[in-house]
Order: sequence, then structure tokens, then C-alpha cells
Amino acid sequence: MEVPLIPYTATSSSGSSTSSSSTTTDDVKPPPLSDIDGFLAGAGYKVKSSDLRQVAQRLEKLESAMVNSSSELSTLDAVHYNPTDMASWVDSLLSEFTHSSDLMLDFTNNNSNIIHLLMTCADAVTRGELPLAGSLIEEMNNLLATRRVNSLCGIGKVAGYFIDALSRRIFSPAPATFAAGSAYENEILYHHYYEACPYLKFAHFTANQAILEAFEGHDCVHVVDFNLMHGLQWPALIQALALRPGGPPLLRLTGIGPPSPDGRDSLREIGMRLAELARSVHVRFAFRGVAAARLEDVKPWMLQVSPKEAVAVNSIMQLHKLLGPDPTRNSAPIDTVLDWIRSLNPKIMTVVEQEANHNQTGFLDRFSESLYYYSTMFDSLEGCTLQPEKALAEMYIQREICNIVCCEGPARVERHEPLAKWRERLELGGFRPLHLGSNAFKQASMLLTLFSSEGYSMEEKDGCLTLGWHSRPLIAASAWQVLAGHPDPNMNNLVF
Repeated sequence: MEVPLIPYTATSSSGSSTSSSSTTTDDVKPPPLSDIDGFLAGAGYKVKSSDLRQVAQRLEKLESAMVNSSSELSTLDAVHYNPTDMASWVDSLLSEFTHSSDLMLDFTNNNSNIIHLLMTCADAVTRGELPLAGSLIEEMNNLLATRRVNSLCGIGKVAGYFIDALSRRIFSPAPATFAAGSAYENEILYHHYYEACPYLKFAHFTANQAILEAFEGHDCVHVVDFNLMHGLQWPALIQALALRPGGPPLLRLTGIGPPSPDGRDSLREIGMRLAELARSVHVRFAFRGVAAARLEDVKPWMLQVSPKEAVAVNSIMQLHKLLGPDPTRNSAPIDTVLDWIRSLNPKIMTVVEQEANHNQTGFLDRFSESLYYYSTMFDSLEGCTLQPEKALAEMYIQREICNIVCCEGPARVERHEPLAKWRERLELGGFRPLHLGSNAFKQASMLLTLFSSEGYSMEEKDGCLTLGWHSRPLIAASAWQVLAGHPDPNMNNLVF
């Protein structure tokens, strides 16, 4: 059946009309309502024009509800043809939006409440009011236990880790025991953290590119790695050196790591695997393992560096562990280590650190900064679908949180500082910054394409690179060289 066209007049609920076009319909009179009812009846609709007006009013309310709600409703997929049915359908949507908005408001209020309780608890700890802090922990645990705050994701999950850390600080006689963990456990968790998210890969790719460029033109090169772990960083560098125009150099790798708890020489085992890889791609390779519980216990003579070698010192999230006090030494561990690094006169020192300020003296400031930082970190992990990698990566981060919150004095080793502070510290220590270059940026950009989430962001600033989540930088990579003319305190430690 052919339906006659009905002239349209732009109107609003107030009776006024606007138009961006020079053509208006002010002179066109609308047909009587009885004619519109006839047109609708002829089209097969059992509805009157007055019903349409009610539907329009409901749609305005629905539009307002949808704008103010982030809920996703499956009923939006339905198709409705009869306006009389549409009115009831819109009413049902309005009801669902109202219900979901109430739930969302409830969750939002509880999320805000648990953050407030966390900060209040941290303040109570700062002031030494431990009974009050204990009662606040009980209240927060109740919010999580009754599922009024979702502890499986978002702020609820992060809050659970911080509540646990606060509990250990208040009630555990030795909170540092859990915060440290065994060296073997840390290596396992480190490996899964590497697999679950791009942060360590970014660190390795960026540092390797800078080292590769620093080694250009040298036939004998030596990398000193402050944290060998599983040797995850070095296969890529070995393969890149194998493809170097003119042939690969002799590569020496000195890997520093903790002693094996079971008596195995795990550093040597890692070195043998790397040697096998180097042999397969025709790179001359020598490995030396240096077992040390603490980096400050390493002496430069242990590294057996030759002045004929081009040396690279590589520190991936290790220097911040040297910022704490050491009652057995006259100088701070960071100053001692920077002194002997400078004595090696490396072609490059690559440094990757968390872009955070977790080294404040005041507990409350440190707590609030770490809560913000790790909320962002866990948010970035939500896109990871790998299991058990994701769960074990979260355990790795949980140990960092626990150390920051639970521990004080020498036991607190997770003393992260932002790039600006590292720049000041290293320049005062006799180093000058090196520009990482466009190739490092390209390498890191290619890496991010391997991860499905679009939230990761990378930025180049003053020759350094940062990787973060949305607008928040989380780790920073930089490169350094010994400042010419700066005195070398330990020249007698070199091997001739």
C-alpha cells in the first residue's frame, strides 16, 4: 500500500523552531490530527498520533538516561515495528537504565569509599594509631568479602593488594620476609611478568639498540649485566651482532645474579645456553657469572674488564635498590657503585627505571603515589589474556607493593625515583646523557604492535624514552656516558 508523504515542521517542546537552511516550512500548514490517524491506520499501524507524542517523550527520557550511563544493554539489539509496542519497550529500557545506574552508583560509591579508607588507614599508620588502622583494615576487608567492591578487577583488585600490605606492616612480626621472597621465586615471577606485558620487553629492546649502536666499529665488546635473571635480554643482541656488516665482534657477557639457594650454578647454566645460541649464529662468545646477593657487594675486579674492550653496563630496574641506607658503609651504596662503573669507562650505560616517586621519607606520600602508580599498572594488565602469566605477573607486582608499604630502612629496596631525579643524580655522579636515537624509538614502536591493547603510550623526551598506559608514564629508559675529565677512582681495578 502506498503511504502519502506528510509534510514535516521543525518544532520543539517549547514551540520554537530553528534551521540552518534558508528554506523554511513556516507557511506549510500541517494536516489535521484526524488525517494523520487515518494515514497511520492505512499503513497498518493500530496507533493514534497522541500515542506517538507519548513515545517521543519517552525517547527523550531514554536518550538522557543513555547519555548519563555507561551500561551496555543487550535489549538494544531488538527491532520493533509497532509504535504501541515501542512505548512499552522504551519504558522497559528506562527501567533497566535506572536499575543499572543505581548499581553503578553503588559500586562507584564503594570504590571511592575504599580509596578513602585506604588513605585514612595509611594516615593512621603514619601517626602511629595502629588500633584505628586495624579497624579500618577490617572494614575494608568486609567491603571486599561482601563483594560490594569487585576484588577481581580494577581498583578492587589493587585495593586488595594494598590492604594485604598494610595488614602485614601492622600485624606481621617480619613483613620483609614476604616482601623479599626467595631468589628462585623472584626469577620465576620475573619471567612471567616479562611475558604478560611489554614493560620488560621495552626495556630490553631499547637498551639493546643503544648498546648495538655504541659497539659499532669495535671488534671486542663486553656487556656487564646487573641482573641476568634468565638471560632474556641477550639472544636478541647476539642475533643482531651476528648480522653486523663486516662480521660480528667477540662478545663477552658478565652476568650478575643472586646465589642459587640449592647450590646449583644457575648463572653458568644460563651462560651455557647463551653460548650455544652464539655458536649457532657464529658469534664468538665468552660468559662469566658473578654471584652476589646485593649489587653493592660486587667489586670491579670481579668483572675482569680489559681496557681493549668496548664496555656496556646494563641496569634494568636495579639502581633504585641502591638508594637505601647501609649501616655497614660510610657512603651510600649508589655512590659506591657509580664510582666503580665510572672506573670502567664504559662506552655506554643503559638505565631503565620505574617512572615513579616511591622513595619519599613520609609514608603517606609514598603510599598515595604508589597507589596511583600501581592502579595504572594493573589497569594496563587487564588486557592480557595469557594465563598463568597474568596471575604470576600480578604476584610479581604485588611483591613490589608489599616492599614499598611494609618495609623501612635497608629492607625497603623498591625505592623508585622519576627520570628527572635520576638525571640529576647521574650528572652529579660524573655521567652525561646520551640520546637514545630514532632507531630505539622505532624498535620500541614495533614491539607495541605485538600487544593488542591500544592503551600503551610511548614518548621521547630529551633523548630518553618512556612507556606508559594512556597519559601516565610507567617506566623510563635512558643512556649515559662517563663525563670527560671526571676523575676515575679505581683505575687499578682494570685487567691488563
